[in-house]
Amino acid sequence: MSGPAASPPSFDPAVVIRSRAYISALVLAAVLGVPISVIAYGFLALVAAVQQYVFVGLPEQVFGGPAPAWWPVPWLVLCGLLTASTIRYLPGTGGHSPAFGFKTGGGPPSGRELVGIVLAALTTLSLGAVLGPEGPLIAIGGGLGALAVHLAKKDAPPMALTIMASAGSFAAISTLLGSPVLGAFLIMEAAGIGGMTLSLMALPGLLASGVGALVFVGLDGWTGLGSFSLALPVVPPAVPPTLATLGWAVIMGVVGALLGWLIRWVGLSLRPLVHLNRVLVTSGLGLLIGLAAMAYQLISGKSFTQVLFSGQDALPDLVEHATDYSLAVLLLLIACKALAYGLSLSAFRGGPVFPSMFIGAALGIAASGLPGMNLAAGLGMGMGAMCAAMLRLPLTSTLLATLLLGVDGVAVTPQVVVAVAVAFVISNVLPVPGPKAPAAPDDVGSVRRRASSRADND
Repeated sequence: MSGPAASPPSFDPAVVIRSRAYISALVLAAVLGVPISVIAYGFLALVAAVQQYVFVGLPEQVFGGPAPAWWPVPWLVLCGLLTASTIRYLPGTGGHSPAFGFKTGGGPPSGRELVGIVLAALTTLSLGAVLGPEGPLIAIGGGLGALAVHLAKKDAPPMALTIMASAGSFAAISTLLGSPVLGAFLIMEAAGIGGMTLSLMALPGLLASGVGALVFVGLDGWTGLGSFSLALPVVPPAVPPTLATLGWAVIMGVVGALLGWLIRWVGLSLRPLVHLNRVLVTSGLGLLIGLAAMAYQLISGKSFTQVLFSGQDALPDLVEHATDYSLAVLLLLIACKALAYGLSLSAFRGGPVFPSMFIGAALGIAASGLPGMNLAAGLGMGMGAMCAAMLRLPLTSTLLATLLLGVDGVAVTPQVVVAVAVAFVISNVLPVPGPKAPAAPDDVGSVRRRASSRADND
């Protein structure tokens, strides 16, 4: 009778950290932080330029003034057509589908797949779909990091590829979020990495993102294009937490969880329909998003741009002019943005973070007039609850809400923690929304082009 098979040698992160190869990886991560941050900055600048031209510059040339309410409708149809064609015909299926939340893992994309990811994200973000740039930036940074290692050493071990891909993702995303530490929490919590492995993976990423942050600051001043990092220039003063605000935090957590479930239900329920004919259905979904934005402008008198896009650029203005919005307009904005967000999740490519924050902020502003509530607490609780419901990352959701509020974030941390905890627990208790059918190949970020996938996508 044969003895037990020998177990493979265990992986010791402490030994790896002390190795010369790991020190070399740190140096490479610092070097990679510069070009990857430049590419991320250029991508965000290009998205902003196309948005500005299509929805502001072009209508001023054509109509001599602001765009009419119907203006986004044909552009959203074109957005659906171009995005679906990219997903359908180019390698890599445009990256992960955002309908299943914030995704990491699955290996970094190859050079050929990066083309499809960039184009799908560019059309999605530039032409008005309601998704953020964080998902594509993570994929682009990870792909470029892995590509650099492959070019430097074709027989590099898988661990080296993983570490440098992670460092590239850190560098690309952290400057967008305004904090290397916040970017680290987002990626690590999503990947479920802990212990010494966390230190092993995080250190090159933090180094690359720290260098990248300096690059972003330099490019802001050198190009004159401004900053593309998430920030609230005007934040209302916070007041100490009370029993009333903690009670409202529980309610905000419940509302955030239910609203998040509804948005995810819209996105996931439409997935089977999208795979019947991706190009036609995605174009139709773009039409519905455009109609939602048009209806908001016609009813409220506010710009349709508040419904479109990720909400990153519109969030500071919404907070600064919070008192200019009636309760009815805020509820209409939440409904239209949530509908457009759910439709975008089903077929387009991007990230789920920024639309969640915008909807949460609008929810917090709407609740700020309740007895015992204040605007800073409402903003923090709303953003935290919605992020927890959509991302299922409680630590990242808490940090997003509190760090964005600056010094006032410390004062509202107890309320934010309660809202996030309630939203997270309820979101995990509620049944999984959408059909129970297995995921299609592009739902999980498959990078293989198979003949059978054509049937799924058409």
